[in-house]
Amino acid sequence: MTNLRWIAAAVATAGVVVGAALYIDELETGHTDGGLLDAPRESASVKKASAPAEDRCVGTVPVPPDADPEETPLDRSLTRIDKLAAGEHSAVYTGMGVDEDKNAADIWRIPSDAFDAAVCAAAEKGVKLRLHSADVDRGTLEALAERISEDMYRWDGTFQLRQVGVDERGFVRVGVDDPKTAEPLVEKEFGPRYIKVEYVTQAHADVG
Repeated sequence: MTNLRWIAAAVATAGVVVGAALYIDELETGHTDGGLLDAPRESASVKKASAPAEDRCVGTVPVPPDADPEETPLDRSLTRIDKLAAGEHSAVYTGMGVDEDKNAADIWRIPSDAFDAAVCAAAEKGVKLRLHSADVDRGTLEALAERISEDMYRWDGTFQLRQVGVDERGFVRVGVDDPKTAEPLVEKEFGPRYIKVEYVTQAHADVG
């Protein structure tokens, strides 16, 4: 299985996770940490976010002479890219995942020549970047996740809201005990865009 690394710290609120989660393999294989009982319908935005990489590049930046020997070229490249994503390019950045086995990173963004050039120029020699198209920025997804998780008990009696988290590919994952019941209610309240409702076995209060 691809070796994936969590990118950002999650904010746990009353057992509901709101934060950064990367699930590259799960949508493709139909499996989740909790075990997927009924595969939920995917919205157009989720399908688009799952599309193969549109562009690729390999870094050429030499290793800095004062580089920390405990850091890898991939680590240093990701630090540079994080700064770009949090700064002038935040309006187009969606998320990032790491494939350490292949010395590579997957980056989802609203297509931007300027951002693509900047991240490729930030990668050290040999580091591979795979760029994917999205249609939403990270801030919008985080705000949506916060709205969904504000009152986790509001659905009691119909279904149980167990987990909410931003997926790096450009949508919010909503983990519940009963996806068939929850999906239409969640989409009616928050809209169908950028939401994927799925089954999880229990609430998660942290990210490991």
